[in-house]
Amino acid sequence: MADISTSSLGGISKGNTASRPATPSDGNLYYNTETAVLEVYDSGWWLTNREAGVPTSVTATNQGSGRAYNNGSASVTFTAPTNTGKITSYTVTSSPGSYTASGASSPLTITGLQSSTQYTYAVTATGPLGTSAASTASAGVTSTTVPQAPTINSVTSGNTQVTVAFTAGATGGSAITGYTVTSSPGSFTASGASSPLIVTGLTNGTSYTFTAVATNANGTSAASSASSSVVPEIPNVLVNYLVIAGGGSGATFGGGGAGGFRTGSLSLSAVTTHTVTVGAGAPSVAASDYGNGNYALVQGYGNVGDNSVFSTITSAGGGRGGGESPNANFPLNGGSGGGGTVYASGSTAAGPGGSGNTPSTSPSQGNNGGNGNGNAGGTAGGGGGGGGAGGAGGNASIPIGGNGGSGGESSISGSSVTYAGGGGGGAYALGGTGTAGVGGGGGAGNGGRNGLTATSASQNTGSGVGGSGGNSSGWHTGPSGGGGSGVVIISATQAAASTTGSPTYTTSGGNHIYKFTGSGSITY
Repeated sequence: MADISTSSLGGISKGNTASRPATPSDGNLYYNTETAVLEVYDSGWWLTNREAGVPTSVTATNQGSGRAYNNGSASVTFTAPTNTGKITSYTVTSSPGSYTASGASSPLTITGLQSSTQYTYAVTATGPLGTSAASTASAGVTSTTVPQAPTINSVTSGNTQVTVAFTAGATGGSAITGYTVTSSPGSFTASGASSPLIVTGLTNGTSYTFTAVATNANGTSAASSASSSVVPEIPNVLVNYLVIAGGGSGATFGGGGAGGFRTGSLSLSAVTTHTVTVGAGAPSVAASDYGNGNYALVQGYGNVGDNSVFSTITSAGGGRGGGESPNANFPLNGGSGGGGTVYASGSTAAGPGGSGNTPSTSPSQGNNGGNGNGNAGGTAGGGGGGGGAGGAGGNASIPIGGNGGSGGESSISGSSVTYAGGGGGGAYALGGTGTAGVGGGGGAGNGGRNGLTATSASQNTGSGVGGSGGNSSGWHTGPSGGGGSGVVIISATQAAASTTGSPTYTTSGGNHIYKFTGSGSITY
């Protein structure tokens, strides 16, 4: 009896799936004893009257490398269904987003995914009789891409360099490993972990723009929009200064004026040397002897302090004090004016003090000296006090010399210090003395008996020294000491590149402070 599995009885072959004819023709029938289904061959498929089956074992894998930001990709693999009708295609669909991809077999690649977003995927099969139900969803997989491009916020020029500040974009789902900034022209680059980045090696005077990119494990972002243009150049340095000139010396009676007191801010060109000159205090005045009643001659006048200079800033030396004279204009002007004279020949008129610098004539540096006085009998009188940086010198009040003007305060070195006090006025015979102005030891005036001497002012304070006094007979006056030398103090947040003149260097509150007590220079 013939084997029905290989027989053509009824024109239909039969057997299990593996026994299907090797080279069937379209229209051949086959009864599959394994599935108990009659199959017909068509265009490479053994068709049944069943719908397409449901795929299984769906697995997704992120495909992040080189993917543009917000254009992620995943590869989805699955197992084709068995015991199924004809399947002509498969479709994979994401959740969320419903992004899809279709194809004839596993795996399928789906694109257009959002960066840093977790997706699951399900697969359906489609055949002539329709589309299957969706498979069980895959496990969630986060889509990663290259980063989003940074945004450049600012570009700041420096000496052959530019600082580029930027805001980071999204990571693309994978940690940023670094940023790179590139110039145009020249393609000079700087790389680092965060903003800002400094691009060096640029040419001063050339205009540049910059772009920035971010990199993660998947690759490098698109370039940012180009920055605004910027020209590297040597930047100026903003410094604060205190420039005090040398104090004036006192005289026979009149107190010496304080040196000019100038303080403020100055923008300096870098890589340029700026000179510093510290003015000397006025030299002392020798004792004076004007016997034989020769009052017509100027007696025992003081000396003027030297100017101090820093870059373009000049501070005037202190004015000299007046002696005994019939000349009303004897005391000299300066940073602060010198104290006024005692008039000779028994005059009762006031001897005017010298004028300090005022805003109408130059930057304010000091104050006027006080007026001197005398009496008709010629037996008593006092010199005016020298002006100070913070106040005018006091007027003499017979027979007492005027007080010196107060100094000015500055905290440029980190703590408040008073500089540039005026010298007190000396007194004619038997008179009292004026006190020194507060600020750096301006000398008190002396008077009364034995031709007393006014001591020198403290150095590097710009203080004026007091006037000397007459002896009991009024014929002889003691010597006056020398004015205080000046000082120049410079403070900036940037340290100097070099200095000369051996200034004292300190720091305070983030400032670099240089105190010059002698002439020199500073370069930033």
